[in-house]
Amino acid sequence: MAHTTVELKVEGMTCQGCVRSVEKKLSGVAGVESAQVDLAAGKALVVFDDAKVQPSQLIGAVEQIGFHAS
Repeated sequence: MAHTTVELKVEGMTCQGCVRSVEKKLSGVAGVESAQVDLAAGKALVVFDDAKVQPSQLIGAVEQIGFHAS
C-alpha cells in the first residue's frame, strides 16, 4: 500500500464550517488516510493510497460540495 500526499488548492472556503465540510468530504473518500485543510492558505493536504484513489477523484469530491479544487 503506497501512501501518497497531494496538496490541493481549494477555492471558495470562507469559514471553519467550510473547512470541516471539505475535511469531512475528503476523509470519506475510500483510500484517504487523512485530510487537513488550511483556510488561510486555501489548501488541503491529503494523504491517500494511490492504489485506491487518484487526485482527480479527490478534486471531484471537493467540487461535489460546491468548492473549486485543483
